[in-house]
Amino acid sequence: MALRLAVPSKGRLRDPVLRLLGGAGLEPLYGPEGRVLLVPTSWENVSLVYVRPEDIPAIVAGGGAELGITGLDYVEEAGLDGLVVEERLGLGRARLVVAVPEEAPVSSVEELPDGVRVATKFVNIARRFFAERGVEARVIRISGSAEVMPRLGVADAVLDVSSTGTTLRLHGLRVIAEVMRTEAVLVRGGHVDPSDPDVEALKEALASVVRARGYKLVLMNVPDRVLKEVVEVLPSMSGPTLARVEGGEPMWEVITVVPDRVLAHVLVEAKRRGARDIVVLSIDRVVP
Repeated sequence: MALRLAVPSKGRLRDPVLRLLGGAGLEPLYGPEGRVLLVPTSWENVSLVYVRPEDIPAIVAGGGAELGITGLDYVEEAGLDGLVVEERLGLGRARLVVAVPEEAPVSSVEELPDGVRVATKFVNIARRFFAERGVEARVIRISGSAEVMPRLGVADAVLDVSSTGTTLRLHGLRVIAEVMRTEAVLVRGGHVDPSDPDVEALKEALASVVRARGYKLVLMNVPDRVLKEVVEVLPSMSGPTLARVEGGEPMWEVITVVPDRVLAHVLVEAKRRGARDIVVLSIDRVVP
């Protein structure tokens, strides 16, 4: 089956998504130059469709592409039937938050007065969020930066994406509520058979790259006399792999996978217990 994969043509997700595709071996044969929006890739049956990330849910649900990668916030904002979230990809993690000027005399959404003006691109999310909290908000749709709107007198608050909070603080805003957490997701049109071999291959290729993030492959030589003590401190998926090393002293090569967050401590402890010749390698993909 020929697949069209809609990807962001701009915005904070564009470059991370293209790097993810490259890691999965799916490279565009040329970039989105000028008005070229449909680009073949190194996968014979897959083409990329470069479009705005906020348009991807509608394009995939409407049959303009079989699959798409966009932010979960845009998926929730669209609220379309016939759109399936297949994978969370862990890219572009951020929060949708409500923020007000520093001097505003409120500390929660419930303290906002009825009629409060809220500037946002996420109109549907905003309306649901404030309605659920019993606040009658006047939601103002914008297409550019929301942060400046309170200073211009256009809005009393904003509902916007925040990764670190720096941009909000620079504009004199403080967060009073988290609306949702978002990240890049792989979406499939409801009209597309999820068991199609090409769909499954693409989904697994992307998922395998995501799984490999945050892990390292560790190889070490361990004398037989301390093997039990070293293996006790090694995390692994199903268990470390052991291979006998031919040499003067009885020795084993031990191969395991270690999360980055504990790697330094594991290496120190393994060495303290007698491991030697330790090698750490990056992992491109993990397929369970």
